[in-house]
Amino acid sequence: MSKKNAVIGLGNTLRRDDGIGVIILESLLNNYKRANIDYLNFGSASFDLIHRLQNYDFALLIDGISAGLAAGQLKIFALDEAKFSKDDGAISSHELNLKDIFKLTQKLKVKTKVYIAGIQVEDVGFGDSLSSLLKDKLADLTGQIDKFIQERLF
Repeated sequence: MSKKNAVIGLGNTLRRDDGIGVIILESLLNNYKRANIDYLNFGSASFDLIHRLQNYDFALLIDGISAGLAAGQLKIFALDEAKFSKDDGAISSHELNLKDIFKLTQKLKVKTKVYIAGIQVEDVGFGDSLSSLLKDKLADLTGQIDKFIQERLF
């Protein structure tokens, strides 16, 4: 039986760079779509995400993060490898941030192996386009994420 895999874009496209997860998801669909992967756009409505994660063996969440990296830098990590301090606040404008998703998957004993492709945001002010820095890096970021998908799933 083949594994069920999902690539999930998160983010609010009306908050500039916060929408990077959704924009990269669209770019993957247009340029690298694979037959055995479900591509899901959860936008900023991530509360239902925990329920849907249970349907998959592997899920890659693509999201804008605020982690003190250089703007546009990509960091891919397993959700259970993430370290959160008690002072961590929400790092996105989603219903759930990564810390909440981690806590809920642990509490609900979700067996899905969840990875995060986090892209350091530069500007999350109101607006419907990415900052010029992230716009310039979009093709490279999409290629790096597709490479990770290929290495992990094939």
